[in-house]
Amino acid sequence: MGQAQGGRRSLTADLEPAFAVLNPGGRDRTRIFTQGAGLPSDPGHPPVSFHAYAACCQGGFYRKSEEVPDAVRHVLVLLRKDGLSHALNAVRKLRRRGKRVLVSWKESGLTQVARALAKPGLHQRFRAICSEVDGFISSTMELVPLYEAARCGCGGFVPTPYPIEESAWDFSLPIRQRRGIFIGTREFSVPSRNHLLAISSVLKLGQPVTVINTEGWTGARLLRSISRDLRIVSGQLPYTAYLCLLAQHRIVFQLDRSAVPGQVAGDALLCSLPCVGGDGAVDKLAFPGLCGMSLPVESAVKVAQRLLADDNYYAQTLEKSRELALERLSFSRVKDQLLSEFAM
Repeated sequence: MGQAQGGRRSLTADLEPAFAVLNPGGRDRTRIFTQGAGLPSDPGHPPVSFHAYAACCQGGFYRKSEEVPDAVRHVLVLLRKDGLSHALNAVRKLRRRGKRVLVSWKESGLTQVARALAKPGLHQRFRAICSEVDGFISSTMELVPLYEAARCGCGGFVPTPYPIEESAWDFSLPIRQRRGIFIGTREFSVPSRNHLLAISSVLKLGQPVTVINTEGWTGARLLRSISRDLRIVSGQLPYTAYLCLLAQHRIVFQLDRSAVPGQVAGDALLCSLPCVGGDGAVDKLAFPGLCGMSLPVESAVKVAQRLLADDNYYAQTLEKSRELALERLSFSRVKDQLLSEFAM
């Protein structure tokens, strides 16, 4: 992590372990993760994405700054294109209460942040927020220079964790029960997702291909125009149902080039599946030999083909990805990283 700039205090004070994530004016309901990841059957948002930062520290996820308990010393405020004014107000309220405040973009893919800062007024508001906080957490490596250029204090890249060390969150099936390819992307309308290319690239492998359609009638028509043999699952599934569906497959395949945090790859880890072709942060950390940074499109398809046919290579790949994930992405590892980097 870099040092604080402009004489700003370093995040090395003696802080309490309690940690909060605040999404000012957001839609997700408040959830307290006193049991860490808890159980998949627990009500409320699952402990993934930005909720995972709170969950790995047994903290809470809130919508209003007033809800953050007095005992919590560190608060991560999430930034959204439509919520920068809410974020600035929340930062000021939290600072008045003596909190140490960090910020992070909630939608943190490169194209998402580019759209959020496309107008001068929005960029100025972002810089104003950065000037009033103690630091930042970047859920992707690529965005670190953006925070630093805005003089956001000390901070750095901290991946979103996954509770892979907890047996309750092991959704894997025996290998003999896995079949086919799950397409990790969904949106035709986002060019950097390369959704059409991902589907088209694996059709020649002669395996069942499952894709989730969240774009209604238009999406269904587009998918049917690609192939009549696709298995199309319509609508958004509850998270545990989605993981159960994912776990039925042999591999996850995508060609996403959005530089996102990598939730699809994280979901694959919970199902003990290899994830091929993405370039998210989790992809790079847990699947370095399979990710888009290592493989051009044709090579990614060849690797997918080998994973579908070669059981020994498949088992070795899974063993290595789990080893890397435990070392870099587990709840305990990311909690330790937060504790050491920010002295929480």
